Parts: sequence; structure tokens; C-alpha cells
Amino acid sequence: MTDQVTELAERGKSLSPEDRTRLVDLLLVSLQEPATAEAEAAWETEIDRRLDEYERGEVKSIPAEDVFAKARRIAS
Repeated sequence: MTDQVTELAERGKSLSPEDRTRLVDLLLVSLQEPATAEAEAAWETEIDRRLDEYERGEVKSIPAEDVFAKARRIAS
């Protein structure tokens, strides 16, 4: 750990258990934010790609009723 991280960890130990839990939660969420943004951007790209293929007639659509019926059969 860097000196700054060690110092922050020591200061964090003086917090109440509830505040330490809140701090840990906030730090964990901050680690997930870039991954979430990257995933969302990747899904946007994938959605655009699939929509373009559909509009060009390169893929066949499946009626929702058929999809749900198949899902029900699989789940049974």
C-alpha cells in the first residue's frame, strides 16, 4: 500500500462499523462504475449492429409468442 492508502486505512478504522461499511460499499461501487460504463457502451454497439442486420434483412425475426412458448417448455 502507498503511504496515502495506509493513512486512509488507519483513519477509516476510527469510523463506526456502520460508517466503515458505508465507506467500503462506496469504494466497491466506484470500482464497478468503469466496467458498467464499458459494458453499456458495448451493448449499445451490439444493439446497433443487430438492428442494422435486421433492417438489411440479414436476420430472421422470431415472433415473441414463439420465444415465450419455447422458454416455458425449457423451464418446465
